[in-house]
Amino acid sequence: MASTKPIHTVVLDAGPMLKNDPSISSLLAKADRLVTVPAVIPEIRDATARARIETTWMPFLETIAPTAQSVKAVTDFARRTGDLLLLSTPDLHILALTYELESRRNGLSNIRTFPRQKLVKPKSSVSRPDEHDGSLAPVDEGKLSEQQSPVEASETATTVHAAKDPDGDESSLVKDELVEGARSLRIFDALSNQTHLPPESEAAKDSEATVPSEDSDSEGWITPANIQKYQAKDPNAAIPITAEKPLDVACITSDFAMQNVLLSMNLGLVNTSLQHVRNIKTFVLRCHACFGTTKEMTRQFCPGCGKPTLTRVSCSTNSKGEFKLHLKKNMQWNHRGDRYSIPKPVPGSANGKFSQGRGGGKGGWGQALILAEDQKEYLRAASGNGRKKETDLMDKDYLPGILTGDRGRTGGRPKIGAGRNVNSKKR
Repeated sequence: MASTKPIHTVVLDAGPMLKNDPSISSLLAKADRLVTVPAVIPEIRDATARARIETTWMPFLETIAPTAQSVKAVTDFARRTGDLLLLSTPDLHILALTYELESRRNGLSNIRTFPRQKLVKPKSSVSRPDEHDGSLAPVDEGKLSEQQSPVEASETATTVHAAKDPDGDESSLVKDELVEGARSLRIFDALSNQTHLPPESEAAKDSEATVPSEDSDSEGWITPANIQKYQAKDPNAAIPITAEKPLDVACITSDFAMQNVLLSMNLGLVNTSLQHVRNIKTFVLRCHACFGTTKEMTRQFCPGCGKPTLTRVSCSTNSKGEFKLHLKKNMQWNHRGDRYSIPKPVPGSANGKFSQGRGGGKGGWGQALILAEDQKEYLRAASGNGRKKETDLMDKDYLPGILTGDRGRTGGRPKIGAGRNVNSKKR
């Protein structure tokens, strides 16, 4: 018995199971199989969440380990798109399992092996004989006369009769001329009847043309009956999956790196509402100096040129695997605070313990100035932030950043450079 569910197999990541979105009942109503990889369950460290997943999800889940060939294919593709550094081992296994199940059901012809590859649709094997062997299909006089106007039909009919009897006598020619004349008279009478209408019918037609139809106002509205038609017109909108157009294999994940790889490889991707995702939007860091991009949002220095010139830029990936940056029109880089004199170094120990309070400009603003990623000051500050405890907002001794002066720090990260107001400190 053929299944009536819109999705055959759903590959689940740990995120939807932790958030319980979509729920297990919604998935069972839309999909025939629910699969995951064995490395997903140990990734869940919360005891309560793991107990809930083992009791409510595991009875309906199948754990399948992907093959080494699938893992290698997905890893090579993620390396080409630049997402490999953001993917963990369970993430790669989930992508590999989706790739393997899709290749088993539909083959490798609709899966990209490198980014932005143009997929060639297989040609249909059904061929028309009149296009290949040069023979002409027989002409049906009835269908031909229906498609043409009455005048053209009469001319075509006369030509066909003449072609059937090229050596006929004069009587047949006279008969054809009489038939043609009778047809022309009928056509003339019909045209005259249409043109010379009584004034009442003309007024009625004019009134019908001027009175708007009742449905004219409802053509521009989006209703539950035509919402799927409008969604199909928008190439970036997620479309619902129906039983008429089912999806064989789909993956549900909230990780952007995994979503980018899935769309770039032309694999099935659905959101938490179980709709087919054809476009995703997110942000990357783009260097204003060398125009390089990186998907590591925690970086403060460009991995290409090493300068602190990274800006946050929105980007999108469509179903064709095309990655596009959405840059601001006429964007002007702010040069405030870029040019200033660096204070002379203060003699003392290498770690600056005995140089506190001496030198470094007014107020010691030039001490431990961070200008590059490989400075010991930056490495020390970055490692110290990693060991920093999480701030408890309900602590009675907690003070907000407006009182402590830590508002200038970008999310607790080390401060790069001297700041925008460096030149105002000299006054």
